Amino acid sequence: MDTPSVSQQRVSELLVQWSQGNDAALAELTPLVYGELRRLAHREMGAERTGHTLQTTALVNEAYLCLADQSNPRWQNRAHFFAVAARAMRRILVSYARSQRAQKRGGGALKIDLDEAALVSPEESKEIIDLHEALETLATLDSRKAQVVELKYFGGLNYDEMAEVLKISPVTVRRDWRFAKAWLYTELHNAT
Repeated sequence: MDTPSVSQQRVSELLVQWSQGNDAALAELTPLVYGELRRLAHREMGAERTGHTLQTTALVNEAYLCLADQSNPRWQNRAHFFAVAARAMRRILVSYARSQRAQKRGGGALKIDLDEAALVSPEESKEIIDLHEALETLATLDSRKAQVVELKYFGGLNYDEMAEVLKISPVTVRRDWRFAKAWLYTELHNAT
């Protein structure tokens, strides 16, 4: 496993201090993790097809607010924080996609407060929900493989970071990722 950089070590230290009630640690931590969350979200959005209307700033802001608003956070380290951030981003995307579909059908929409315009175009709502449902199915078959997908796809973690969060070897993470990608490809293409 690679040796963590000074900034990665500092993020882990600040997360632990924040977990212990040090609010000053949160103030120092914010610019460090916010920039990383934006970078990860921007990279993920760059991989999307042309015309994608996901606003990275809105997604990152909403996810960060969810994370910072936790009472008594118990962050283990940087990788754990970004794993939880990945789950928050996934929930936000799925909630928004579901609300888009409900509005399209004429009612029952959930109101989601965001700093910017729409997160997801109506055309992509179905894809996000399909991915979410496929991940839910995969989680019932093999929860660890579903976690690997969530950490990589939504959290942007690398193999070593995922291994640290899941407490398994990077080789096992790679194997789980290959299996999960193939399984999801089959599942999503059979659904269309």
